Amino acid sequence: MHVLVLGAGVVGVTTAYELAKDGHEVTVVDRLDQPASETSYANAGLIAPGHSYTWSSPRAPRTLLKSLVDRSQALVFRPSLDPRLYLWSLKFLRNCTAERARTNTKRKVRFCSYSQERLQGIAADTGVAFDGLEGGLLYLYRKPESFERGANNTRVLSEEGLELRTVSADEAAQIDPSLAASKDKFAGAIYCPSDGSGDARMFTRNLADYCRDHLGVKFLMGTEVTGFDASGDRLRRVLTDKGPLAADEVVVALGVFAPRFARKLGVSLPIYPIKGYSVTLPIEEGHVAPTIGGVDEDNLTAYARFGDRMRVTATAEFAGFSKSHKPSDFTHMLGAVGDLFPNGADYSRPDYWAGLRPMTPEGTPIFGRGGRYANVVMNLGHGHMGWTMAAGSARITADIVKRAKPSFDPAGMMVRSVARPAA
Repeated sequence: MHVLVLGAGVVGVTTAYELAKDGHEVTVVDRLDQPASETSYANAGLIAPGHSYTWSSPRAPRTLLKSLVDRSQALVFRPSLDPRLYLWSLKFLRNCTAERARTNTKRKVRFCSYSQERLQGIAADTGVAFDGLEGGLLYLYRKPESFERGANNTRVLSEEGLELRTVSADEAAQIDPSLAASKDKFAGAIYCPSDGSGDARMFTRNLADYCRDHLGVKFLMGTEVTGFDASGDRLRRVLTDKGPLAADEVVVALGVFAPRFARKLGVSLPIYPIKGYSVTLPIEEGHVAPTIGGVDEDNLTAYARFGDRMRVTATAEFAGFSKSHKPSDFTHMLGAVGDLFPNGADYSRPDYWAGLRPMTPEGTPIFGRGGRYANVVMNLGHGHMGWTMAAGSARITADIVKRAKPSFDPAGMMVRSVARPAA
């Protein structure tokens, strides 16, 4: 069977790998010149079931309101004239109850743990390099009250079998000796020994090469999808600026751009772009860089080491499709990471980036068949955890394509909007 995968981010390429392993003929289409050139390009790099909390929590509405005057908040709301922003935000707010936050978080951590196992399997099977680090992640708290709150919050994750333990500042510095110089600046940490990190862009591009060289996957890069050609309840061809492409099955993995294409397929997707910022810094001889990744929870700044680079990320900005940025946007996160790692990297040589996360109101992805056409499968809405979720999403999607029961039950994450033609 010939399967067309629309999108060459980490989700699309990992899906192509699973489909090809199942014996399908696979073609991947993307409008950009290289895989992982959008959301996967410079994301946080954390592989983090231990940070699977949904963003739509009871604390989120107050945070968004405060962000109107204080942009240092974790979630930042930028008013605009886009009606989709307000429609999506209402759905997000409806999920900000304690009950829904608990349900969505539990769903999320179960899926992230499954996906991490799948990622480890792919890495072992292919040997692709991605500057991966095991040894866990540290979630650092500067204030005793936030440390206590964070420790209480771990129960919802540990109830699903994830190992998390509270550690003192001294113990955190033993786990990661690079924190020795700043251990007096935080009250304690939560350590998740099974978490890890790695460069999602490196993984995606190397996996694409593996798929091309070893599994016969075709990559049509620099090719833009322009429309669809259907007959009855089946999509026959995907139209592109390079000509039509026929396929037996079509997987939509288009990230933040999926909703406008999905509408043509009869599906209304609750996905909106949430902007994030990252900066990558060189690590040279003499620097005391982190040995594992983590999050400065009180400053909501994540960090990870990729070989001779350190990646720092922060902010979730409700700002539409703009990816614009300026150096001052990175001042807060650089100040936070510089405080933790005074000699962690060359802070005078920052490589700035901003990207868009395809968020759902629940914080969990969307899978399955839906809309007008029976041979279209969705793999979308991975938000800020697409790197953690990609491998599990790929396996679920490959199972759906071959009409088998998924090896992980995606209950609560299936397409809900279905609009098939009348008989």
